[in-house]
Amino acid sequence: MDFELSDDQAALAQLVRAIVAGRLPLERVRQAEGTQTVVDADDWAALGEAGVFSLTLPEPEGAGLGMADAAVVFEELGRGLVPGPLVSSHLAARHLGLEGAADGTWVVGSVRAGPPWLVEHLGALDALVVERDGALGILDGEALDTLVDGATPIARSLDPLTPLSKVEPPPEGRPVPADTGALWVRDHRILTGALCVGIASATCDLAVAYAKGREQFGRPVGSFQAVKHLCADMLVRAETARAAVEAAAVTVDQPDVGDATRAAAGSALLAAEAALANAKACIQIHGGMGFTWEVPAHLYLMRTRMLSSSLGDPEALASLVTKRY
Repeated sequence: MDFELSDDQAALAQLVRAIVAGRLPLERVRQAEGTQTVVDADDWAALGEAGVFSLTLPEPEGAGLGMADAAVVFEELGRGLVPGPLVSSHLAARHLGLEGAADGTWVVGSVRAGPPWLVEHLGALDALVVERDGALGILDGEALDTLVDGATPIARSLDPLTPLSKVEPPPEGRPVPADTGALWVRDHRILTGALCVGIASATCDLAVAYAKGREQFGRPVGSFQAVKHLCADMLVRAETARAAVEAAAVTVDQPDVGDATRAAAGSALLAAEAALANAKACIQIHGGMGFTWEVPAHLYLMRTRMLSSSLGDPEALASLVTKRY
């Protein structure tokens, strides 16, 4: 299997990186830290116009691309710490056919069965996908409004760019075909893994840049063996996770090459572990600066914690990977 990006994929990655840098730079996004309205409707529509949510839809509704291409895009979104329910909005267009999700006019969130029932970006949502034991239901309109009215915002979310609200157990909503739930979970793992790969790569780059520029005892700290090893380990973790996520995405596009469900579980497990370990190492390499609010390293760590929680129990993922047939 060839893990080198094609010329088209490389161009796609550069395009998304340019959109994020121009439209959603971290300095601007951080202005909404700690608020309940982190997702901006105009920014979301711009992502929709760029095709982020309709990538895998057939033409002319979408770009007609595969999951491998979507993984490339979501890696760049993870690298830029773009806030919002990116994965669930993409999957709502891909698997549920929600037109508003595809073009970015709707923000679609998702929640797994509690307790507790915690919904991300509730105030910005136009629809909510409720997952219970693999079965999905769609809440929108009056049902969603009722849920929002009875919600309790969490005063301080783990990730200051991911507002949380505690809600009462929601109604089942409009049901979707039974087999859609398994596809949703599989693709959620892959695209969330891609976000984590972006975080692992970003924190590696951030740490290396600091190690090159920060001097101690008249030398860059990156010249010290201990720091070199930390950076090398970060790169290996990020690249290993990237290979796993891309392999899982390719397996979705070409199901004859393997078990896509199993590959998705493995990729999510590796990517989440890589993002978490790299975020911690990035803070360590920054030394005392790494523990301050001015350095964004903590944002990558907290986003990783949020993304990891959406994947479920790591032991369950590991069991799925190692199951015998």
